[in-house]
Amino acid sequence: MPATLDSVRPALFEKEIEKITKRFILRIMSTLTIAKSDILSLSVSERIQLAGDIWDSVVEVPQSVPLTEAEKVELDSRLDAYHLNPDSGSPWSIVKERIRSRR
Repeated sequence: MPATLDSVRPALFEKEIEKITKRFILRIMSTLTIAKSDILSLSVSERIQLAGDIWDSVVEVPQSVPLTEAEKVELDSRLDAYHLNPDSGSPWSIVKERIRSRR
């Protein structure tokens, strides 16, 4: 069944609401001071969610994470190596299996 405007709109609307809500929460959180004891009072799942939310807030503004000149050179080198031979690496599933088999 092809997607119609009515079937697509709710999903798009929900994503936009989620983005707006995250930005609003991040603005509020930026004004808060959280003590380590407050964090430790959270359950493990709540702390994992908090860590994820913090990471998401960093990923949303990648330009605010400065790279050193050495990191830029390394990234450029890796990108050049990939462009020269895009089939030279291993897929994540293979790498993960190699790591797990070492245990």
